[in-house]
Amino acid sequence: MIMKFLWIIAFFTILLWSGINPKDQFTWFLEVIPAIIGFIVLAFTFNKFKLTPLVYTLILIHCIILMVGGHYTYAQVPLFDTIKEVLNQDRNNYDKLGHFAQGFIPALIAREILIRKDIIPKANWRNFFIVCFCLAFSAFYELIEWIVALFSGEDADDFLGTQGYVWDTQSDMALALIGSIFALILLSKFHDKQLKKIK
Repeated sequence: MIMKFLWIIAFFTILLWSGINPKDQFTWFLEVIPAIIGFIVLAFTFNKFKLTPLVYTLILIHCIILMVGGHYTYAQVPLFDTIKEVLNQDRNNYDKLGHFAQGFIPALIAREILIRKDIIPKANWRNFFIVCFCLAFSAFYELIEWIVALFSGEDADDFLGTQGYVWDTQSDMALALIGSIFALILLSKFHDKQLKKIK
């Protein structure tokens, strides 16, 4: 119960902070709307389908990544500007962290649903499906970005965050793919321990 309240306090505190004088209001809205939708889904499903603490924590981390990106825009997060200078990079790579998380975190959400609902019982096939799902989700998000860009013109530049990188879309999807694989390799055993406590 305490974790639930801490989660909610953290979510709304960072959401409020991110909405105070963001660099671009339209970009802020586009970036945080998935987090808000996620919160609504979690609120409606909490009593019927409680997730493991691991997955709730990962979802909060993903929401924070979105909110920080919304406040500064993904191309201008100060910490990653510093990293850019220290490592002599050509661009601010905060968006790459976001796309890695876009594979890493949904992989564990999908894994939990598939295991608890006994949809794909065999681990190898389940892992294959999870990786495919995360890659498809990333590609779908890239299509959304493209549609937003078409309808909003120059206003979508900060949302796209390509920073002139010609392979931005492909690298975003590749990072989501890598993120999903890393999540399954690194967290499956820990996730299984938490799943046993729920069953």
